Amino acid sequence: MTTDIEPMDSSAPMSSDSAAEQTARRRRRIDHDHPRYKWIALSNTTLGTLLAAVNASIVLISLPAIFRGIGLNPLSPGNISYLLWMLMGYLVVTAVLVVPFGRLGDMYGRVRIYNIGFAVFTVAAIALSFDPFHLGGGAVWLIVWRVVQGVGGAMLMASSSAILTDAFPANQRGMALGVNMVTAVAGSFLGLLVGGVLSEWHWQAIFWVGVPIGLLGTVWSMRSLRELGVRTPGRLDWAGTMTFGIGLTVLLIGITYGIQPYGESTTGWTNPVVVGAIAAGLGLLVAFCFIELRVEQPMVNIRLFRSTAFGMGNLAGLMSSVGRGGLQFMLIIWLQGIWLPLRGYDFESTPLWAAIYMLPITFGFLIAGPVAGVLSDRYGARPLTVAGMALMAASFVALVMIPVDFDYRVFALLIFLNGVGGGIFTAPNTAAIMSSVPPAERGAASGVRATFFNAGSSLSIGIFFSLMIVGLANTLPQTLSNGLQEQGVSASVAQHVAELPPVGSLFAAFLGYNPIAELLEPYHALQQPGVNAEVLTGQTFFPHLIIEPFHAGLTVVFIAAAVMMLIGLVASLFNPGRYAEIVESD
Repeated sequence: MTTDIEPMDSSAPMSSDSAAEQTARRRRRIDHDHPRYKWIALSNTTLGTLLAAVNASIVLISLPAIFRGIGLNPLSPGNISYLLWMLMGYLVVTAVLVVPFGRLGDMYGRVRIYNIGFAVFTVAAIALSFDPFHLGGGAVWLIVWRVVQGVGGAMLMASSSAILTDAFPANQRGMALGVNMVTAVAGSFLGLLVGGVLSEWHWQAIFWVGVPIGLLGTVWSMRSLRELGVRTPGRLDWAGTMTFGIGLTVLLIGITYGIQPYGESTTGWTNPVVVGAIAAGLGLLVAFCFIELRVEQPMVNIRLFRSTAFGMGNLAGLMSSVGRGGLQFMLIIWLQGIWLPLRGYDFESTPLWAAIYMLPITFGFLIAGPVAGVLSDRYGARPLTVAGMALMAASFVALVMIPVDFDYRVFALLIFLNGVGGGIFTAPNTAAIMSSVPPAERGAASGVRATFFNAGSSLSIGIFFSLMIVGLANTLPQTLSNGLQEQGVSASVAQHVAELPPVGSLFAAFLGYNPIAELLEPYHALQQPGVNAEVLTGQTFFPHLIIEPFHAGLTVVFIAAAVMMLIGLVASLFNPGRYAEIVESD
């Protein structure tokens, strides 16, 4: 595809008004010469966003198969770090790099950054599709290439919203961004299904799937996408880039490692290293804000947050992302650790079936998202974002009220409604954020929005796992001790096992493992006379044991999520009734 788009002026900055006019003029010209271009842009960027989102979650459901494939026990204390980095490596990298790549897109071309991102992502997918090492070396190989893949994913996510905002006129922007953004959110749940299915075949198949799609998307984007936005000339803000990147990385790592026990504490929140990392990360982010207010060409124009729609929209997006990530983790634990084993599913098969039984939430997103995007073009963002947040808050409260061993029809309805709420909220909120900034800064703004989106997923690991551990710590030890003694385990061994940090049991439920045999192995308890080993290692003992402690933790987690949704609801009240246009005539 070729077109005579006028060359970009890279010699001097231009005003927001002239940049908007030039972007609109280019859009009109390409609409005249190639009427299908905006739909090509939507299709390609949606494919890229879907690929990045699916790969953010595909590993979650496939971790048991991955660790079996490389010969590691994920519940061994020495392997917990591998487990955490498998979970967080991709998420942290995408959260940290989307803003710098968004700024680079403003400077050198959003399509250029997007195309490079597709290529980097594909190279990493090829490297991940084979693993020449075993045990710890195999884990390190996967972690390193997942980080590289996260770099490509950050490029894709940083540029896609800006490319669409440039390609679509204001009266169609909500629909376009809605399709793209809901695809990103739905992709995080589709990744669970894809990972569950493929890991049943072969653990490396979860990485193979990205290779042909990545090759297709790379060639397609390079041949079809064109720059419509106006480049912002200048130099990269190295001081801002370093303080932001290091600060956010250290903060997210500190929060994530708060999951691990420290000393006599069940979590690591009293660990000086964790506390120091969080304090240092927050300090660097504060320093980043001051730097950006003073440098001549900042990576992020902090003054964008003076726009109520931009600032409050990003706050609401963060609350939605954290809550959604927490829901995802809790549903996996709920289904894999309790509900499915009680219905006769082998622990090894629970990852696949958990993904299948979670499909209603994906359907809710896919149904509501595009419709909300179209409606937001007509009625504005506020009523839809407020309604979406309210529906998600109500569904979290309702999930607390059903029994742990639930009727699936009720459970499916509630998670479907949660998905509908997320779909109603996401598209209008994204369109409101992107329409509130000058065209010349849409790359950086897209990066900021994606940072809040990805950081929310990373934060949810530390926040919701810690809340669940606190909930379990109050009830699980006594319940575990009593349950083991009822099956013939000696009181001393039962007490020793019960005093172990609950994080092991939590990760076991998350991964679809039955941890009882491993917990008792160091004491050789299963070989002792009078011990009912068949019951202890069977399908139902651990799920029945954890029901009450899990419900206590679930109450804490979902009430916290509902509060986050209410915060997002209040922030959504500041969204515009109609999108705030920045001097753009179409």
